Amino acid sequence: MFDKVKKNGTELLGKTNRIVEGTSIIGDIVSKADFRLDGELIGNFTSQGKLVIGASGIVKGEIICNNADIEGEFQGKIKVLEILNIKASAKIHGEVVVGKLSIEPGAEFTATCTMLTNNTKEVTLKDGKRTE
Repeated sequence: MFDKVKKNGTELLGKTNRIVEGTSIIGDIVSKADFRLDGELIGNFTSQGKLVIGASGIVKGEIICNNADIEGEFQGKIKVLEILNIKASAKIHGEVVVGKLSIEPGAEFTATCTMLTNNTKEVTLKDGKRTE
């Protein structure tokens, strides 16, 4: 009577998982859908969607995702294939690899930054100078 249809990854995009403030996770998270983190993650995060680290969110580890907005704290290595938005309240420490980068005034950004070019070759900026 009711046929269950399996959902593939594209049907999950636009839906958001959430870790609320006061929650701590030690380990790795893998998600096909968007994700909002207002708690703490010590470990790695991988997603085909967008990651939002809220103002109370803290991540220590490695992140790989398509898009990200950071309002809270991040320490480690982050690779964002498309756009990384860093809000004024954010604190970023470590290594950043991005397609496009937006940093609001007031953000704390202590990191090396590598920009992905159209042919996916990584171009590294160090002290404002390009190194390849």
